[in-house]
Amino acid sequence: MNDRRLRRIAIVGGGTAGWMAASMLARALPDHSCAITVIESPDIGTVGVGEATIPPLIDLLRFLDINEADFVRHTLSTYKLGIQFSDWRQVGHSYWHPFGTFGARINLRPFYHSWHKVQAGGGQLNFNDYSACAALGDAGRFRFPDPTGQTEAAGLRYALHFDAGLVARYLRAYSERLGVQRLERTVSGATRLENGNLHELVFADGSRLGADLFVDCSGFRGVLIEQVLATGYLPWTDVLPCDRAVAFPSEITSARPPYTQSFARSAGWRWRIPLQHRAGNGYVYSSAFISDSDALDDLLGQVGAKPRAEPRQLRFVTGRRKVLWNHNCVALGLASGFLEPLESTSIHLVMSGVYKLLEHFPDRAFDPENIASYNAEAIEETERIRDFIVLHYCLSQRDDAPLWRYCRSMQLPDSLAQRIELYQRTGRIRIKAGELFSDLSWFYIFNGMGVTPRTYDPLMDVVGDAQLRDILTKLAQSTAAVVASAPSHDSYFPTITNESTIR
Repeated sequence: MNDRRLRRIAIVGGGTAGWMAASMLARALPDHSCAITVIESPDIGTVGVGEATIPPLIDLLRFLDINEADFVRHTLSTYKLGIQFSDWRQVGHSYWHPFGTFGARINLRPFYHSWHKVQAGGGQLNFNDYSACAALGDAGRFRFPDPTGQTEAAGLRYALHFDAGLVARYLRAYSERLGVQRLERTVSGATRLENGNLHELVFADGSRLGADLFVDCSGFRGVLIEQVLATGYLPWTDVLPCDRAVAFPSEITSARPPYTQSFARSAGWRWRIPLQHRAGNGYVYSSAFISDSDALDDLLGQVGAKPRAEPRQLRFVTGRRKVLWNHNCVALGLASGFLEPLESTSIHLVMSGVYKLLEHFPDRAFDPENIASYNAEAIEETERIRDFIVLHYCLSQRDDAPLWRYCRSMQLPDSLAQRIELYQRTGRIRIKAGELFSDLSWFYIFNGMGVTPRTYDPLMDVVGDAQLRDILTKLAQSTAAVVASAPSHDSYFPTITNESTIR
């Protein structure tokens, strides 16, 4: 049989997406039978606004066999236990989307059914009594999960906040140790074969580079997936109307909380992400409801500190490419589409795209059914994440600004409308296998935004009220013990006086 194995992979674009793809592919192809080259343009910077992650990032470090403490030290990371949302439901209201476990299954039912039963009886529970991650976050504390699984801390999960530029640098060094080559060139186009596949990259200096598989990490421009292959784009601006962002770093003026902060504003929302050496700040907004200058003024006023660098403006269209794998080209990161970073999914979608590529790893025949399977899985994941992000907007009770009035009345995707209806009527959340956000995550948003089901799971009536109260008391005591035993989040990092001290 002819040897149809891939011999050359070209990754167009560096940054976090490009070097993460290179790291994962190099780790999965350790015998160097397939040459991997990353092409970075000296003229194009990276966006660098996605500095918060979710727990699968920790699994990625294990997959890459990277020492987590070394990664944290070199990327100036801090730990993340979840996201605190403020002013989304109503101005002055806040709630948590924490990681980790929530209560415990009772009568084989997820804990939120117990929550619903107490609510139906007129009772009120303290959320932080049953989420150790939320309780730790509010206390400014952090501890690692118990690896033995024997103590109350076994259910903790965490992610990282990091400096995206330092992560790209770290993963570049990792990739190069595994044999990945780097070319500093500007891609001006590509040649194609008779079957439509890409053949060679054409650089601005006239030189060329051939490959079997091309990975487009070139950002919004989509140098290969769009400019060469004309794949097409499906916008989601009807349900995600924000189309711009402005971001800048600022000094750290207080203790670094172990969570991301998200504040709803009149025309969108702003984030605050604590790193070891600075805080990342940004405002995602709709240009239909606020000007660029007013958005920057609003962000400056909210942050209350002088920017440590020139504010960066970003324009985007929420949506995705019509397909994410076209011919012999796979798009990752911003080249594949854009979902605002409300739930810190940007880095995850790069990781997930590479994992799916490895599960569908092709030979040079590029079987169309294999490509179709990849696209179906990747598109379904992206659209489920889209629905989850839209959920934050459409459930808002705010009536104080045109954006929020629009979000309360917009036409929702059927997949989201059905999930909301099921929860409102029964308190149930049905999740498909492989979805990124669990039923707990959906509950956190439903509950935080004030949605109370009409009824609760009737199987909860098997549990007597006295028995349920005893279980709830013990769970609250367990959570309190986890928090009491944890040191402050800041104690994990050196005292910072300025950025140069850390570097």
